[in-house]
Amino acid sequence: MIKHVPNLFTLANLFCGCLATVFLFENNINVNAVTLIICLGIFFDLLDGFLARKLNVQSKLGLELDSLADLITSGLVPGIIIFRLFKNSSAVELSFISTELIAYLAFFITMASAYRLANFNIKDSPKNYFIGLPVPANTIMILSLLLVSELSTNSFVVELIINKYFLISLVIISSFLMNSNLKFISFKFNNYLFNKENNSRYFLILSSIILLVLLGYISIPLIFLIYFVISIFSLR
Repeated sequence: MIKHVPNLFTLANLFCGCLATVFLFENNINVNAVTLIICLGIFFDLLDGFLARKLNVQSKLGLELDSLADLITSGLVPGIIIFRLFKNSSAVELSFISTELIAYLAFFITMASAYRLANFNIKDSPKNYFIGLPVPANTIMILSLLLVSELSTNSFVVELIINKYFLISLVIISSFLMNSNLKFISFKFNNYLFNKENNSRYFLILSSIILLVLLGYISIPLIFLIYFVISIFSLR
């Protein structure tokens, strides 16, 4: 029975992804509810791996199930978010693609997420860092753009986020980062001592808490940028 406990949390992650998908296709979305559901899904994703390691019940079934759940919560959901942002943006004509089809570029993120998850399963990955941007981190970054676009009163920032050229660039950069060979900090602590690896983790955690308290959801893109910069310099 114990060996199935992590899988229950994995399925809870999948359920959250399904709920978020339904909510995101509503005309007038409750962005706070969507945010809570996605964050719960990502929390369950972290918890299932933690429990599998602590209970020593890691299995191939759990690994595959985890990837399938992540594909929905952290693959399909961010694709839908970008699709929705595309639909809210002003019309832009591109010579090589019709205006109606531009929004479907959003699902390159879903395809890139699927490729990363499959590739992750067949490779021996380092335990102290990630190769390529993890799909949950990518999802949080994209979710923050939805929050800003729906809740911010700064018209310049909102217009920037729903600009088609910005969104196309975001799709390309996001898809690249997830499948790149760049190293990103992992928050799996082997110990809690102060050393080079843990100091970067502690700095990220502390700065994230401070920025969230001071700026709220607007700080998330900034936190992601700090995560990217610290990862590049600390793991080069």
